[in-house]
Amino acid sequence: MRARPARRVTRPLATALVAAALAALCLAPAAAPLHAPVAAADSVRDRQYWLDDYGIREAWQVTRGEGVVIAILDSGVDAGHPDLVGAVIGGHDVSGRGNSTGTQPLGPQGITHATMVASLAAGRGSGPTSGVIGAAPAASILSISLAFGANERDGDEQVAEGIIWAVDNGADIISLSLTRNQIDWPESWDEAFLHAEENDVVVIAAAGNRGNGTEQVSAPATIPGVLAVGGVTRSGRASDNASSQGITIGVMAPSENLVGAVPGGGHASWQGTSGATPIVAGIAALVRAAHPELDAAGVINRIISTARPVTTTVPDPNYGYGLIDAAAAVSAEVAEVDENPLGSIAEWITLYRRADAPDIVSTLPAARPALGREPAPTAFGMLGSSLVALEPGIPALVIIGSTLGALATLAAGGVLRFVTRTRSE
Repeated sequence: MRARPARRVTRPLATALVAAALAALCLAPAAAPLHAPVAAADSVRDRQYWLDDYGIREAWQVTRGEGVVIAILDSGVDAGHPDLVGAVIGGHDVSGRGNSTGTQPLGPQGITHATMVASLAAGRGSGPTSGVIGAAPAASILSISLAFGANERDGDEQVAEGIIWAVDNGADIISLSLTRNQIDWPESWDEAFLHAEENDVVVIAAAGNRGNGTEQVSAPATIPGVLAVGGVTRSGRASDNASSQGITIGVMAPSENLVGAVPGGGHASWQGTSGATPIVAGIAALVRAAHPELDAAGVINRIISTARPVTTTVPDPNYGYGLIDAAAAVSAEVAEVDENPLGSIAEWITLYRRADAPDIVSTLPAARPALGREPAPTAFGMLGSSLVALEPGIPALVIIGSTLGALATLAAGGVLRFVTRTRSE
């Protein structure tokens, strides 16, 4: 059994209301699924290239995620889908219009979203070689149903309540394929994410997608301690449409040419960091199952330390610590840590929720060698695929210039005080 803090009784949500400008902001899924014709059942498994390219099948030789619970805060998972039978062990609705178990898919825009997300995290498949199988096919799912939109309950309140419910009902990992489309977050989220941190729960969030209007990484992926997931193409390049970029990205995972389960028993093609995030959540479940002695900080450290770097700089402003590597995350020798390398929401609250708190800018950690499988420093690559050379027309100055431009934009908004994950000196 994993040694972890005792669960706390659910604490009341913060009573402070979000400012008018933020209250009007609607949360949204991190990716609007791009549906293709429903795929034939016998072709679905063959399309899951990430199982081999990212070391997931290899990691299954050690564990398939038994005993780990992943909470999916989304539009409601169809627990009756053939690929998810037996995976969903409970849930809750915070939207006010779903069913009591959070397993009623809510639409219109997000009706398929949660089921696709859940299938990539912990799908069982419909047979030994058919249907979608998740990164952690023996892990369990809690489905917390949300509904975003102009006529729905306040989205910020739904997310805060959903996180606290997930923590208090046994979640080991929380997967958030949603974005606020703003790097800031309301104070009610302070309490919710602090509750997760204090109770040893790994929180993983999507960076968002430029194709859906999220130009820079947005909350919850900007919150200290949260593992932010960006997206790459099949060849391992940062996706132009299916991922946002930003210095808070922890790791990159596939976000294009994905296939997922949809309510009613079918499958659809889709793209976005909404899909990359549950893949990483499933890998986190593999790590928790293989290393029950680790706390949440140790799990996150294993994931980022074993990621395969894309450039010679680690972390990289566009790729974070690199491409996720499930086999290395489960099996590599990794030094233990005493604190989350991506920061602490408790520390952030102490520093920045005071009325007189100064703006403090932290710097990125110094570059370091990565553990796990290291590609050639001038190539994008992954297991099971050919290496793709860097384009000669993309010099380092372009990357540096784009990064400085993004930082200038953030400074103009007065928000640099929390967009990095390192400790402020």
